[in-house]
Amino acid sequence: MKLLSRAIFLSMTVNEVRSKYLAFFKARGHAIIPSASIVPENDPTTLFTSSGMQPLVPYLLGQSHPEGTRLANSQLSFRAGDIEEVGDNRHTTFFEMLGNWSLGDYFKKEQLPWVYEFLTEELKLPKDKLWVTCFAGDEVLGLPKDTESAEIWKKIGMPEDHILFYDAKKNWWSRSGTPEAMPAGEPGGPDSEIFYEFTSVKHGIAFGENCHPNCDCGRFMEIGNSVFMEYIKLDPSTSSGQAAFGKLPKQNVDFGGGLERLTAVTLNNPDIFMIDVFDSARVMLEKHSGKKYQVEVLLQKSFRIILDHTRAASVMFDAGLCPSNTEQGYVLRRLIRRAIREADKLGIKDAILGEIAEGHENEFRTEEMQFRKTLANGMRELTKMGDTIDAFMLFTTYGFPIELTAEIAIERGKKIDMDAVEKQMADHQALSRAGAAQKFAGGLADHAEQTIRYHTAHHLLLKALQIVLGKDVHQRGSNITSERLRIDFSYGQKMTPEQKTEVEKIVNEKIAEAIPVIRTDMRLEDAEALEAEHEFGAVYPDTVSVYSVGPLENAFSIEFCGGPHVSNTGELKGTFKIQKEEASSAGIRRIKAVLE
Repeated sequence: MKLLSRAIFLSMTVNEVRSKYLAFFKARGHAIIPSASIVPENDPTTLFTSSGMQPLVPYLLGQSHPEGTRLANSQLSFRAGDIEEVGDNRHTTFFEMLGNWSLGDYFKKEQLPWVYEFLTEELKLPKDKLWVTCFAGDEVLGLPKDTESAEIWKKIGMPEDHILFYDAKKNWWSRSGTPEAMPAGEPGGPDSEIFYEFTSVKHGIAFGENCHPNCDCGRFMEIGNSVFMEYIKLDPSTSSGQAAFGKLPKQNVDFGGGLERLTAVTLNNPDIFMIDVFDSARVMLEKHSGKKYQVEVLLQKSFRIILDHTRAASVMFDAGLCPSNTEQGYVLRRLIRRAIREADKLGIKDAILGEIAEGHENEFRTEEMQFRKTLANGMRELTKMGDTIDAFMLFTTYGFPIELTAEIAIERGKKIDMDAVEKQMADHQALSRAGAAQKFAGGLADHAEQTIRYHTAHHLLLKALQIVLGKDVHQRGSNITSERLRIDFSYGQKMTPEQKTEVEKIVNEKIAEAIPVIRTDMRLEDAEALEAEHEFGAVYPDTVSVYSVGPLENAFSIEFCGGPHVSNTGELKGTFKIQKEEASSAGIRRIKAVLE
């Protein structure tokens, strides 16, 4: 009973948590800097600002910041890759990221005690509900186990059994991902994540025999992460066989903590949608639908999607975006349309999203009314179709989104052959591009639009395989059609389910980030200096074409290639899924994959 009253007394609002955080670090010499725009100003590789670190990368890499070496802020962030995740009790597309940074100033022995002090003294979180993770090290790469962070945690009061070690997939940060994926000259380092344990949540055996901080059962929620950027990848040609990593001349700290999640844990409530920023919108939804959020458990997913998507869309409107069929505007339109569809499930037929979002009512209403006409016409035709749903006709005739048709079909216990629909779309689009057939190269099965998409996905897949399996993975053959892609690659053993899941995750993240795909013609030696991927045993001319996913200076992948490709990974339209992974020949594995 005492614990219950204590939790209620200490519950905080988002504004209170944010104010406490900024005041805490201002008192420790940090300049409070403003949030950057949610739409990046000088970063063509991504559509949205997705973390507090993103606008500060130049300063983490050595550039001097005008406000000094200690910084803190609350950054508006949006992650398009989480759109499909929204619906559970913790994922949102839009959030604020509390951050503090040391640019060559303090390091672990200051950072970890400060974060712990903020959580336990300022937010008054129970110490026994906090867990932390540290980097387990990598003997092959000469990266030591981060025992220093673990010892600091123990010294400040963290129980030893609440300190766990994980490998680089969980507790390492660099712009390229794991240490193996980092190019020469790239900085990175271990990190230490902080989790809050909701003891009221029971572990589900479906998530594994044992529960732990990185378990997906919902018992643990990550609330913060301190990155210690202290290493630089060495050039193997000049490191004389020494360790693959050296120490940076300056050691940086990059901390990020989810504001909404931190607020939720002050309530000791695993449902992030019960914090104050969602209160008024949740009440409005209950009023218009006649349903109670906490009572109608089966409809909570619809409530959550509407709450998140309207909040995110409102922030995008604030940033000057408008719904459209390309780039950021397409994401904004998708958010609004998904929210409208979920409002229908709650029985809400009126245009109320602007009211729920408490702003931009005219913008919401215009988009909502336009889509409701499309929705009504499409639903009427869809109903007439009975068991045979023609998603292609609904899209081309009524503008009814294919992904929405698929969702509705699943709800009705039916399944659409998405491969067939994509082929119809590809053939349809190819009719208007017949004159471009002579331009296509690269050994593709045909020049259909979907084949071109799979060609670009092939590049993403190869790089993802190198990140997960190691830099020695290289392409040893491929076959790309409008139905699927196939790649043969050098690797000596069967991939684990976890490795395949990680590869899929990386590819889908890059699709969601909508990164420009750029062709550059250059001298052969310049392309080789970039370590661009190329076909095994092939002979190339003095001038070659390379395709990079992102600008050459910080590209996700670079390959010798004749094309064709989409102009932006966001055009891949779908979820990347590995259908089969098998042996092709000795030392060669084969993957067949699709965009669902």
